[in-house]
Amino acid sequence: MELSIIDMGNSYIPGVIGQITRLHAEYYYKNWGFDIYFESKVAIELSEFFRRYDKDRDGVWLARLDDKIEGSIVIDGIGASEKGAHLRWFIVSDILRGKGIGKRLIHRAINFCREKNYGIVYLWTFKGLDAARHLYESVGFKLIKQQKGTQWGKEVIEQYFELKLC
Repeated sequence: MELSIIDMGNSYIPGVIGQITRLHAEYYYKNWGFDIYFESKVAIELSEFFRRYDKDRDGVWLARLDDKIEGSIVIDGIGASEKGAHLRWFIVSDILRGKGIGKRLIHRAINFCREKNYGIVYLWTFKGLDAARHLYESVGFKLIKQQKGTQWGKEVIEQYFELKLC
């Protein structure tokens, strides 16, 4: 089994939208009961992102085990000058979870933001994803606000985190 971290700025991986969507759909259904609403939201927003993807502004890194995507992280830089770079679609599959892959992915994303001189990186998540929150906080993200919300397809306590880079 060969594990690699791939920078999508350098290559195209056929099926990337479907594979990232699958990772999210399977994990959040199994652990949180999220349904087709969530899966379709991920697929639509990810497709929209890739239609406007600009390698000079946006970053995508994938953890690939053999020929299967088992992790992803995205920096959406379209609004970086106004509100910050948006960290999105960060996930690592069960097969790789706990092996330091998430840490490698998040460091790649943050280093990209530093290279682009993005002053702020932000993300939305929800209460209960304790391992992810620990990782976010270990690299400097701070919880700024939380509120009840349904953007995930069911009511959760949404959390907004920021990392100030300058």
